[in-house]
Amino acid sequence: MVVDEAAAPIATLLLSHGAGNGIDTPDLEALAVGLPVQGITVARFEQPWKVAGRKVATAPPTLDVGLRAAAAVLVAASPLVVGGRSAGARSAARSALDLGAVGCLALAFPLHPPGRPEKSRLAELVSAGAPTLVVQGERDTMGRPEEFPADLPGVELLVVADADHSLRVPARAAVTTAQALDEVVETVLSWIRRTLGNH
Repeated sequence: MVVDEAAAPIATLLLSHGAGNGIDTPDLEALAVGLPVQGITVARFEQPWKVAGRKVATAPPTLDVGLRAAAAVLVAASPLVVGGRSAGARSAARSALDLGAVGCLALAFPLHPPGRPEKSRLAELVSAGAPTLVVQGERDTMGRPEEFPADLPGVELLVVADADHSLRVPARAAVTTAQALDEVVETVLSWIRRTLGNH
């Protein structure tokens, strides 16, 4: 686990990575750089399968075990927000309630496998039991923003224009990937502050 400490944290954000990547994806790194200077400690947890050198994630329940173990060793002196990207977002949503998290951050939530909208994972998202921010690329093949119901209680949606599942934008886009990630960091920051204010 890599922890980027805030000097006087108002919250601690525990993040888990996706099924094919580690904690060094651009979105997780952007949060780890941008949030601590704003008073939010960011802890990026590397799942045991990744530490062991495997290329593909183990079964979803094992991801939850790993995330809960990370939360147990993370001595957070501030309210906990749990989150992740892709498979890590699913795990965060499934674990938020048990962890007593004040919020759940779902980056590139895989609403369904690519091309299989009938295999919806919406139930996982709505079961988080805490205010949830979904950050979704406009071109995400695992769930475009319009596939999410507009009236999900406690769920906010940030649409990243032109972005794919990795939250990358093509060269022809109006903004660069770096600019898009700056927007993500700013939105996550304001959402966490609002969530703490309502807690």
